[in-house]
Amino acid sequence: MTGCVRAERELGAPLAGFGFKAPAESREIVKHKLWPSIASRMWKFRWLATLTLQLLLPLAAKASDWPQWRGSNRDGVWSETGIRQSFPSGGLAVRWRARVGYGFSSPVVAQGLVCVTDSQLDKPKALERILCFEEATGNPLWAYSHEVTYPEWAFTTGQEKGPNATPILHDGKVYVLGSLGHLFCLEARKGKVLWKKDLAKEYGFDPLQTTSASPLIEGNLLILLIPGKPCVLALEKNSGKEIWRALDESAAHSSPILIHAGGVQQMVVWSQQSVSGLDPGTGKVHWQEKLPTLSDSIIATPVYSNGRLLLSGLMLKLGEDKPAAAVLWPAARSPVRRILSNTSTPLLREDCVYSAKSSGELICLEAATGKMLWETNSVTDL
Repeated sequence: MTGCVRAERELGAPLAGFGFKAPAESREIVKHKLWPSIASRMWKFRWLATLTLQLLLPLAAKASDWPQWRGSNRDGVWSETGIRQSFPSGGLAVRWRARVGYGFSSPVVAQGLVCVTDSQLDKPKALERILCFEEATGNPLWAYSHEVTYPEWAFTTGQEKGPNATPILHDGKVYVLGSLGHLFCLEARKGKVLWKKDLAKEYGFDPLQTTSASPLIEGNLLILLIPGKPCVLALEKNSGKEIWRALDESAAHSSPILIHAGGVQQMVVWSQQSVSGLDPGTGKVHWQEKLPTLSDSIIATPVYSNGRLLLSGLMLKLGEDKPAAAVLWPAARSPVRRILSNTSTPLLREDCVYSAKSSGELICLEAATGKMLWETNSVTDL
C-alpha cells in the first residue's frame, strides 16, 4: 500500500503486473524493488492531481512504513510479501482518493498517516502546503500552508511550480522543506508548528535557486542540501539549531543517502562539482570524486550495493577497510558518458544495472564493467 502511494506521485509503481517486458532472465528483479521513476521530479500535476491509495496487497498483509524519500532506508526497496503478480480484470479497487495541487515530492506514509506537499496557485498569490491524511480512510487530518513569492513563469500553464523535496515522518514529527528554502518541523498528528526557519534569509542565498534535495535524519541531526556554499547543512532535529556545515560546492537536485562502507557510516552527496562521502556526524569529507555536471542532470539518487556505489552512469568501488572510492567505469570523464538518465534513478541488483536513458531506452549493464547486456525501447505495448 505504501509503495502505491509513492508510485502514484512518481510513476514509480512495482513492476509486477505493469506490462514490463524485459528479457525473461531479468524479470526476477521486480520482486521487491520499486521501478526507478522514469519521470521522477519531472512529472507536473495538471490543475489538481489525485493522490490515490490502491489495494496492491492482500488484506491480510500489513504494509511497512514509507516515511521518507525512497523508503525507510532511502534505497527504493519494498520488502512486503504477498505482492500481487497480476491485476484483476476490473482493475485495482481504489481505497480512497484526495485532491492535491502542484508538486514534485513523494507522499510519505508512517504512523498511520500520509503526508504530501503541494502548491496552490492563484496569480499572483501562491501557497505551499503540507497535507496530512489518515492512512486507512483518506480522511483529511490537517493542512498547514504558508505564502511564497513565485516567479512569473511559475503561473504559466504547463510550468506550474511546487515543492520538490519529500518530507520526513519521524518520531511523531514531520519535517518539510519548501522549494524556496522554508523549513518546518510540525507535530505529525496535529500539524502544530514546533519550529521553523527561512533558510534563504538566514544563509543568504537567492530563494529562486530551488531547494530540491530531500532531507534526511541521522541520529539527532536533520541534514539538508541548500543553495549557497557550504551546501550541506546539519541541524539539531528538535530545535533547528545549526550543528555543522560542509562541502564548499553547489548543491544539485539529487538527494543524499546514508550507507555503511569502509567500516564507518557515510553520507553520500552528489553536488554539481563532485560526489563525496562525508561523516554524517561532523561533515568531515572522507573521500571525493570530481564529477562536474550541470544541476539539471543531477537528479538521480545515488544507489549502493555490495561495495559498489552508482551515480547514474558512474560506478565507484568503495574501500572495504577504510573510507575510500575508486572509479570502476566508465574510463571517460565526460559528464555525457557518466550520466545515463537526467531524471531516473537506476536499479543496482546483484550483477546488473537497470536504467532508463535520457533518450528513452531501457538498458541493462554488467555492474562490474558497464558492458551493455541488452537494450529495448519497447517496455510496454503502449
